[in-house]
Amino acid sequence: MIRWVYLLLAVWGAVHPMAYFMQWFQAEGFSIAKMVEAWHVNAATSGLVWDLTIAAFALTVFILSETLVRRNWLALAAIPATFCIGVSCGLPLYLYLRSKPIV
Repeated sequence: MIRWVYLLLAVWGAVHPMAYFMQWFQAEGFSIAKMVEAWHVNAATSGLVWDLTIAAFALTVFILSETLVRRNWLALAAIPATFCIGVSCGLPLYLYLRSKPIV
């Protein structure tokens, strides 16, 4: 049961933030540099960017170390999900992939 909760959170963590990104890209044009500039418009947003960046790197280290022990190579898919979508998708995706029943 909890496994499906993780999957639902991963989907929500992908779709909900992406809706805001798409809205921004439609209004401002597709420019990653412009988006990064918007992320650093003030100290509060810069703090959030760094908070999520550090969390993403910590999650990546955890995923890599766990994958080497568990040999669950599919769980590595959570790394690009984390950096391309966000921690809100990557973390629950990793938890979903990690909680796969052992056969």
